[in-house]
Amino acid sequence: MKIGIVLYPTFGGSGIVATELGKALAAKGNEVHFITYSQPVKLGELRNNIYYHEVVPSDYPLFEYTPYEQVLTSKLVDVVKYEKLDILHVHYAIPHASAAYMAQQILREQHIEIPFITTLHGTDITLVGKDPSFEPVITFSINNSNMVTAVSESLKEETLDLFDINKEIHVIPNFISIDEYQLSKNQYYKKRYAPNNEKILCHVSNFRKVKRIEDVIKTYNKVAKKIDAKLLLVGDGPERNQLERKARKSEFKDHIHFLGNLKSTKEVLNISDVFLLPSSKESFGLAALEAMACRVPVISTTSGGVPEVVKHGFSGFLSEVGDVKEMAKNTLKIISDDKELEKFKSNAFLTAKNYDISQVLPKYEALYDYLIN
Repeated sequence: MKIGIVLYPTFGGSGIVATELGKALAAKGNEVHFITYSQPVKLGELRNNIYYHEVVPSDYPLFEYTPYEQVLTSKLVDVVKYEKLDILHVHYAIPHASAAYMAQQILREQHIEIPFITTLHGTDITLVGKDPSFEPVITFSINNSNMVTAVSESLKEETLDLFDINKEIHVIPNFISIDEYQLSKNQYYKKRYAPNNEKILCHVSNFRKVKRIEDVIKTYNKVAKKIDAKLLLVGDGPERNQLERKARKSEFKDHIHFLGNLKSTKEVLNISDVFLLPSSKESFGLAALEAMACRVPVISTTSGGVPEVVKHGFSGFLSEVGDVKEMAKNTLKIISDDKELEKFKSNAFLTAKNYDISQVLPKYEALYDYLIN
């Protein structure tokens, strides 16, 4: 198959999943074309069967704001036509699905048929979707996709609640390539942050309000009063400055480390004992899945799709949003006893194996085959 993948090429979960999906498809002999405004962060080196097409914004002086959707539409028409693609897979409803629909109509007039799948990841529904001005476009884009998928049952239900959808939504969860998260020699990093074998708590996100990272720091402060522990915060975003100010007021400020954005988080995850995810909204919880792939149990909230991924009392614990006291209590349940910690680490890995790409990729391939044939 010749597959075009449209994505946001950033550190966010949707971009990572879309990139890994393309790499896995290419490894199986398919020809994959990434179409976006910059090279995806996880694409890396030159690979067989993978091509990248940059969407270059127009600098026409008439436009105060670059009409990205129109530029993307033109690029899709060009790539589909000259690379002879069989199918497009777009991640996010807007502007990607709406651009794909427009490209489909343009190509149809040229007697070229190209089906497209839209995958909903969350932000286009849970955040953007709540702005009424976007509702007509999102509804139209979803209903006019040839097929629609969502990354969790929770996101599917929220989409059906918010929009007038007459299209079937297939749930295909996010995934990881579990072998890529296994590191056997990582003691250098462990000694660097925990020289006296302290327990390590960590968090990875884009530092937006919805992630409630202040709750991470509050939870850590309560834990650190009971047991020697360090906190590693990975990521960057609009909340970082104020979070750093709050961390400096903590009595454990010397044990809280802001590491910024990292292209690879597995080195941090592999030395961690617990992953904290106190978000008020999570359409799936890819960061939690990545942690469990590194044998790290998760302390999270019951928001969104997280309960579909983290098994309460088995691979971690779930609490109501904002319940810092319970999150700290559950963290201590796991890390205060080494045997208990090892049990949760093992269970976390067992849970993550259910989301290995080998389990999920065939579901996408079946949809591609159906639409093409």
